[in-house]
Amino acid sequence: MGLLDEKTAPRLKDKERKVLILGLPNSGKTQIYNNLTGTYNLVANYHHTTIDVNRAYYEHGGVLYELYDMPGLYCLFANSEEELLVRNLIFSEEPDVLLFCLDANLLKQSLMLGIELMELGIPMVIALNAIDETSKKGIWIDTAMLSSTLGVPVVESIAIRGIGTRKLKSSIERAKAPKASIYYGDMIEAGLANVIHDLPEDFPFKRKTAMLLLLNDRFLEKDLIEAFGENQYAEIQKNLSGITSQFVGSIGKIVYYKRSEWVDQLSDKIVKTQDFDQRSMAKTFAQMSRNVVTGIPIFCMIILITYLLVVNVANEISTLMESYLWKPVMDKLSSMVPSQFWREFLLGSHGLLSLGLGGAILTVLPILSVFFVVFNVLEDMGYVPNLTVLTRRLFAKVGLSGYSIMPIVLGFGCKTMATFTTRTINSDKEKYIAIFLIAFALPCAPQIGLSMGMLGKVGFKAFLIVFSVLLITEITAGVLLNILMRDDTKNTYLQALPAIRIPNVFAVLKKTYYRLYMFLKEALPIFLLSAVFLFTLEKIGFLKIAKVFLAPLINNFLGLPNEMVDVLILVLARREAAAAVIMDFVNKGRLDFNQAIVSVTLTTMFVPCFANLGAMIKEIGLRRALTMAFFITASSLVIAGALNKVLLFFNHV
Repeated sequence: MGLLDEKTAPRLKDKERKVLILGLPNSGKTQIYNNLTGTYNLVANYHHTTIDVNRAYYEHGGVLYELYDMPGLYCLFANSEEELLVRNLIFSEEPDVLLFCLDANLLKQSLMLGIELMELGIPMVIALNAIDETSKKGIWIDTAMLSSTLGVPVVESIAIRGIGTRKLKSSIERAKAPKASIYYGDMIEAGLANVIHDLPEDFPFKRKTAMLLLLNDRFLEKDLIEAFGENQYAEIQKNLSGITSQFVGSIGKIVYYKRSEWVDQLSDKIVKTQDFDQRSMAKTFAQMSRNVVTGIPIFCMIILITYLLVVNVANEISTLMESYLWKPVMDKLSSMVPSQFWREFLLGSHGLLSLGLGGAILTVLPILSVFFVVFNVLEDMGYVPNLTVLTRRLFAKVGLSGYSIMPIVLGFGCKTMATFTTRTINSDKEKYIAIFLIAFALPCAPQIGLSMGMLGKVGFKAFLIVFSVLLITEITAGVLLNILMRDDTKNTYLQALPAIRIPNVFAVLKKTYYRLYMFLKEALPIFLLSAVFLFTLEKIGFLKIAKVFLAPLINNFLGLPNEMVDVLILVLARREAAAAVIMDFVNKGRLDFNQAIVSVTLTTMFVPCFANLGAMIKEIGLRRALTMAFFITASSLVIAGALNKVLLFFNHV
């Protein structure tokens, strides 16, 4: 039993079973996936953490299980690209088992999705997740009754603590086809039978396909034309029009009513509640976080605490590492390398160890360690979705609806992931504005932490100035784009808010470890290559020429020293590498108060990183992404230059 890789999996291929994990967004699917496979994918207490399909193998009882972690969905009638991706995978892969992650906190909403999945007739196992949270609210769910009513195994789960994993593995072996079904009335059942009759005999999930056609699912047209050809599809559509014309009112409303009725009856049967006041500190904190009067002070307090921790704790860790570990090793190494060239290559201003390894380990890692702990605590407790409610009015000013709020707030974590989540936005205008704002003046998590570390060296006032400028820039850019771009689709957006909970220490530390591990795995080679690249440019004289050529821009307009050319080159590779150099300049007193502010402001906006640019190209195409990157880069130089002039003006007042 345990995690298998692609090389060892083939020996059990003849006993392979395909399992798809499905459920509402933020229902704990990825945590269950991690528990079953022993892998680690990012989990958080908010929606859209999983935006692509993850896949891994595990073995149990001599059987190889191929497990798919899917993006969340609310129903099989696709309303977004993510839901369409999931539905297409179900229909094309024809899995052996569906592992339905049922969120106990959202029982009725989960069962509405559950009945749709059960109608597919695929063997199913239900993981009833987060039962610890419902029990605290005085809600008790009769698991045995749920299992006997639906005819499938139901396993109680607290996924975040790994509880229920072993039983879930053995239950997947015993997965059964659900016996639950809904009779939608004589007319709809007759309509379904007629549509099913038109579909080929070997077509999978004929009843579900027929229901989606009756509900006028716009995404099925392409698939059916590819499967049957245009003539047969036209015949299906003709018959479908005849069937739907017989209905008075909305078929969708009748279907929804029937399913709601089934869910209500089942819920009444399996749920027992205690009569007591459900107000709690967590609920009060969540309400205060969303209220403008109390939410803004809470947000400011969180920023201040994070700033103090990063500046005082992270910088102290860095100082201790340099004094007791780094400097003695470097001094010893310097004495062991007689060649001037190799000393410069390893330990010079652009040295492989001094700039590459030292920048990553000594400068960036301590700051990210402290910052990620704070950030992961906020993610795990469920604060982020409440922040989206607090900022809703601000986003409305720049023409963005609720669909855009979560992707932009997620941009504070990772711009690349946030850009991918914009695929949930139906409006092209909103999607373009959201991607632009994410790529422009929105600092990602590592940038925020490193900026705090750098600006903390010159004072809290510098931190306030930089983040005020970035905020004003984002709002101005959003307002201008909203005015300049033509209006298109507007949709009502409803967001489910997860319950605020006490952060799980183990989960926070585990997530911090994996985030740091991924940083070192992805960034350390880039740090080392960047150091070698700069060393080479210096030796062939390119850096000297570039500094002379760019002097009017760097020195006169931006008010920065020539060495900032190195930083701007590093930004193209990795922002953290550029931040490490700026930090070194600040530590050595080569940047004054104004220059530190301009440097951090400029590098936060200057050129989207490669990963984010790749995500932009994927979402809006090459031409639009490159055009956007050009305007972002040009605007960042103009804004940084203007900021330099303003700071100089106030210096002379």
